[in-house]
Amino acid sequence: MSEEQMMRKRYYAARFACWELHLFLDTHPNNKEAARRLEEYQARAQRLGKEYEEKFGPLGETTQDTSRWAWISDPWPWEKEGN
Repeated sequence: MSEEQMMRKRYYAARFACWELHLFLDTHPNNKEAARRLEEYQARAQRLGKEYEEKFGPLGETTQDTSRWAWISDPWPWEKEGN
C-alpha cells in the first residue's frame, strides 16, 4: 500500500469514527465520554485531511486549496499513456 493510500485510509477511518459517534450521540445526548471522543476524532480528521492535501492534493470538492488539480496533468483515459 502506498503512502498516499495509507494516509487516505487513516483520514477515512477518522471520518467514519466521527459519523458513528454522531449517530451514537443522537440516542445518547448526555454521554460526555462520547462527546469528548467526537471532538478528538474531529480534530484528528481535520489534521489528517490537511496533511493529505498538502502532500497529494484535494480530497474533495470542499477543499479550499484548488491550486493543485493533479488530474488535469495526468494522461486522460483515452490517451495511450493512460492505459
